[in-house]
Amino acid sequence: MNQTHAVGYAYGLWPLVAVNVALFVGFLLSFAKPDTKIEWRSFGLFTSFIVALFVEMYGFPLTIYFLASWLGNKYPVADPFSHVNGHLLNVFMGIRSDHGSLLHILSNVLIFAGGVLIVRGWNVVHAVKEGVAEQGPYAYVRHPQYLGFVSVIIGFLIQWPTFVTLLMAPVLIIRYVLLAYREEKEMLSKYPKEYKAYMEKVPAWIPMWK
Repeated sequence: MNQTHAVGYAYGLWPLVAVNVALFVGFLLSFAKPDTKIEWRSFGLFTSFIVALFVEMYGFPLTIYFLASWLGNKYPVADPFSHVNGHLLNVFMGIRSDHGSLLHILSNVLIFAGGVLIVRGWNVVHAVKEGVAEQGPYAYVRHPQYLGFVSVIIGFLIQWPTFVTLLMAPVLIIRYVLLAYREEKEMLSKYPKEYKAYMEKVPAWIPMWK
């Protein structure tokens, strides 16, 4: 690392990477432990997304290195390797890059709301041993847990987009959508009348507030 990069260089914090990954993944795993092999694979992909995110957030800023290399002096950051300038959407939209920006607030709201959906959805599923779950968030959308994971992914992308996470996000979202529809087929097979009636009154992803 040369002296230019050393000034304001806010990366190489590998213990912080490990702590954040462990806390976030551990929190979600404690409330939304996968049951099937497919769910474990999906959770593994989500964990990979989280690892890639925090590695670039605190460990090694691969995306910023590429941008600085490709754009050179045109890169609109005086000190590209300071942590605050890792919020690339803020940088390129000309928004003051701090934790009080509207984009950062929106990101935190999506992450927090996604976490709440995951936890509440998981609690409802385990409270309803048999039949169709229609309580709590399931009264508004049919797949609150997967919607929660998608919300968390989008929230992190807004806050800290990277080449790797931008490539992984569509794969994860598509996988959650396919997993949701696979579970719906299973529910229709097990509870044909009840789940069909549930599908007719509750949307899959976007709540219809009444």
